[in-house]
Amino acid sequence: MRRLACLLLTAALLPAVVLPTVAWAAPLPEVPPANLPPEAVVVAALDNHPTVSAAGQRVSAARAAASALAKGTHEVLVTGTIQARDVTNERRYAEFDTQVLRPIRLPGKAALDREAGVLGVDVAHNRMEDSRHQAALLLSQLWFDWLTAGELHRVDLANVAVLDEALAAVSRRQQLRDAAALDVDQARAARDQAQGTAAMSAADMNEARALLAANFPDLPLPDQPPALGEVPTPANDLATLRDLVIARSHEIGAADREAARLGTLARRAERDRTADPSVGFRAFSERGGMERGGGLVLQIPLGGGYRKALAEEAGAQASAGLLDLANVRREVEAMADGDLANARGRRSAWEGIAASARSTAQAATRTARGQQLGAIDLADALLARRQAHEAARLEVAARSAAIRSLIKLEIDSHVIWADEDTDEHPT
Repeated sequence: MRRLACLLLTAALLPAVVLPTVAWAAPLPEVPPANLPPEAVVVAALDNHPTVSAAGQRVSAARAAASALAKGTHEVLVTGTIQARDVTNERRYAEFDTQVLRPIRLPGKAALDREAGVLGVDVAHNRMEDSRHQAALLLSQLWFDWLTAGELHRVDLANVAVLDEALAAVSRRQQLRDAAALDVDQARAARDQAQGTAAMSAADMNEARALLAANFPDLPLPDQPPALGEVPTPANDLATLRDLVIARSHEIGAADREAARLGTLARRAERDRTADPSVGFRAFSERGGMERGGGLVLQIPLGGGYRKALAEEAGAQASAGLLDLANVRREVEAMADGDLANARGRRSAWEGIAASARSTAQAATRTARGQQLGAIDLADALLARRQAHEAARLEVAARSAAIRSLIKLEIDSHVIWADEDTDEHPT
């Protein structure tokens, strides 16, 4: 019986085996590599996100503004007067005076207005795509928060199962008078601590799912998170992805178009220092029609310091736009370099931590065998099991960080979850 109890304890202290992948509870297509949800489902969820929808409305507003700029504010103005004049020793006379006047844009101004309107639409479109990109990053973060919490919970449950078996084996040995009560207390304390850790990871998992469902209600989710999976090998070279981050950046596209728009407005303000004239027709009737007349009307505002100040302001705004573009380009390049370094470093770190976790698991196995042979006591065996469990959790965290870094690089480079009209030269 003692040998049987030792064998049971040894089996209980062996490292946990790899758990099978948890299946989807909802009828969804097969999960793509890196355990991402289906592409079509993600694209629909991103398109329906409030920030993306709001940015889409701003594109519509920019199109309307472009149409208004193309038509211009030069509208026909009609003024008129109807009056009665009472002349002493004569009679009352009905009189009227009317004038039709319309400003005219000088040559070159209308083309600049149309150009500014088109550039405004480009800016709004790029900002909409950037809003979609930010929503994709948020979805990725919340998605992998959920998957990581689920993976940690499964590791904790496996640890609880191992320690349950260990407690049962020690309790049986005590009944056979082959183990002390202290051994039972130690085994029970280790099992209870493992159950508490599992309860905490379950709470983290439920919280992560709630946050994901609240932020992306259009994304169908199974009851339990899929397995985190292994660190994938990207189809593209990491350096290539880094270059695509810059080439496909909608932040740079928006800043570039905005700088061009401000430059156009500066040229427009400079031309506006020469005011637009207004031409029209005037007709009048006085003394009951005894005096009638008509003619052309011409109005030419004389520009002064106000128009000059506006032109200088627009020029300064254009210069600021170019500096903003340089800053955005620098920030995007820094982000791309950071994505590349992070993807490489996190994978390397995970490989080292995974190797450490395997070594710790082997040490736990040898310790369990030593305890079976009576060379190592139960406390040391439980310590080795706890270290193996902690190493397994650390490996999950490192694997999650490595996967996240690669997915972020692919999202930033618009390789995944990108709109269909995304290209290498966003406009």
